[in-house]
Order: sequence, then structure tokens, then C-alpha cells
Amino acid sequence: MSAPLQRALVAGGAGFLGSHLCERLLAQGWQVLCVDNFHTGDEENIAHLLGHPRFVLLRHDINEPLDVPADCIYNLACPASPVHYRKDPVYTLRTCVLGTLNLLELAERLRAPLLLASTSEVYGDPEVHPQCEDYRGRVNPIGPRACYDEGKRSAEALCMDFLRTRGVPVRIARIFNTYGPRMRPDDGRVVSNFIVQALAGRPLTIYGDGRQTRSFCYVDDLVRGLDALMSAPPGFAGPVNLGNPAEYTVRELAERIRDACGTGSPLAFHPLPEDDPVRRRPDIALARHALGWEPRVGIEEGLARTVAALRLRLETERTGNAACIRPVHDSEVRP
Repeated sequence: MSAPLQRALVAGGAGFLGSHLCERLLAQGWQVLCVDNFHTGDEENIAHLLGHPRFVLLRHDINEPLDVPADCIYNLACPASPVHYRKDPVYTLRTCVLGTLNLLELAERLRAPLLLASTSEVYGDPEVHPQCEDYRGRVNPIGPRACYDEGKRSAEALCMDFLRTRGVPVRIARIFNTYGPRMRPDDGRVVSNFIVQALAGRPLTIYGDGRQTRSFCYVDDLVRGLDALMSAPPGFAGPVNLGNPAEYTVRELAERIRDACGTGSPLAFHPLPEDDPVRRRPDIALARHALGWEPRVGIEEGLARTVAALRLRLETERTGNAACIRPVHDSEVRP
């Protein structure tokens, strides 16, 4: 008699990162329970997975308790771009803290490992460069980004307290800027903004003088890192940086995207938002050593794939096509 298939719960599974993670887990033979309330998740991201015999979609907000079977839990459920997390900062903070608490309590009941998708934003506007995991950050706790920055810092604290006091196996990934297919056109992050503007022939909006830096990791590399972290030996909780250490100025990124789109869009400069980090680059020595992980996809290849995907999506949206999603209820995912 064959052993039952293992089930992975992916909270935020209809999001940009979550949908790619669901695909990877299915390819590895997992049953996948995608939990999403579509606050920022997108039905189109998982429409192609709905007919898969090992994929189940559950419409649920993790701010409410959840009681379903799972062998491991990935918590990717939170607005992740400034446009979305600042739109309802109280909801963002609640999701970071209460949502993580609910999933940790589920992990405790199930004796299942939980991976928290944290963020490089916990480093704030850093005084140390590049950023390594033992750097405690420089975050403004009352600024306009605090709902996300401090929310994720609180989520990390909850995870470590559940590990220390209740023995819940946790893993914490600090994710740096990630891009790739399935980014929303209205995502508000720099890569998608520049691509959408360039494809429309509009000026590319640069905040500040464009000399601030970021490091951009292609989504396939990032999801491979999440998989490696969940599979790490027992006792390794992290946090661990996952990102591409190649560093580019925002102006360099704009010029690369303009070239990739084949347009002559001009650059338009605007004032830098409050608390926007000046430099951001991960030190990934720990990921290399502990997980055997490092990014493989270069920015030219990654941007070409992302431009092609966003161009197709924008063309598809103009035709008015939409996926039809049937959510399921708790009773449908119980044993």
C-alpha cells in the first residue's frame, strides 16, 4: 500500500510568488492547498491549476482561524508592494501579526513546519551594506511603511517565540526584490511600473535622482530558495536572506527595461518618497552555505521573460477575457 501524498498549505497561493510556489510543489508531487482571500492575489495566476487533481483552492482570510490538514505551511499571505500595503495599513499589520499567529497555532496543532515569507524591509534604510542576517536594521516604527516593515518584524518575533517556547519548527526567509511573470500591471513595484510605462510609450517614473540601488531576483530562483529553506535540516530556522546580490541603480534598471521593451520612453524624475531605502543588497553567504542556494537567472534573461509576460497580459486584458474561479469551503479540504 502506497503512503499518502503529503499536503502543502500555501497561504497567499494566488499571489505572484505564491502561484509560482504552488506550481513547483505540484511538479514535485505534493498535494497543494492554496489559501487566498484575493485581497491582492489574482485569480488569473492559478486559473491553469484548477483542473489539476492535486490542487485545491480555498478562499479564506488568514486573519480568521483555519483548521485544515497539512504537512507543511508556507505563509506568503500579505500585501507586499507599497501601493497595496499602504492602501489599508491596519489590514496589512493585522495580516502580518494575527494572520501569522493563526498559522503558527495551526502548525502547532499539526506539528508541521511553517515557513514565513519575511522581507528585506526589516532592514529599513540600512546603515550596513550589503545587509547580512545579523544586522538589526534601521526602521522608522511610525512612518508610512511601518505597517509592513514592523509587521514583518513582529511576524519574525512570533515565529521565533513559537520555536523557543512551543517547539514549532519554523523557517524565516527575508526576501529581497523579486520580479518575473505574473506581476500585476498595477503592482506598484519598480520593475512592473517601468515595464507597463515603457510598453505604453509613457515616461518612466523615477523617484529621487535614480542613484538609489536595489537587487533584483528572478521569481524562479526565489521560489527555488523557499523550497530549499523548507527542506533545510531540522533546527535551521534562519532568518536567511534570499535575493540576487547583483546591485543596480534604479536609473540603470529603467534603461535596461526601456531597451528590453524596445521603446524610446523618456525618464521622468519625481521626489523620493519618505523612508525609501537608499541602498539594498543581500549578503547571501548563509544561503549559499546552509541551503546550497544562489540565483541562476541573470537580469537580461529575467527581464526579457517578464516583459514578454506583461505584454501578453496587457493584450489579453484588452480583449476582456477573464478566468472563472470556483472557491471551495473548509469541508471540501478535510480528510
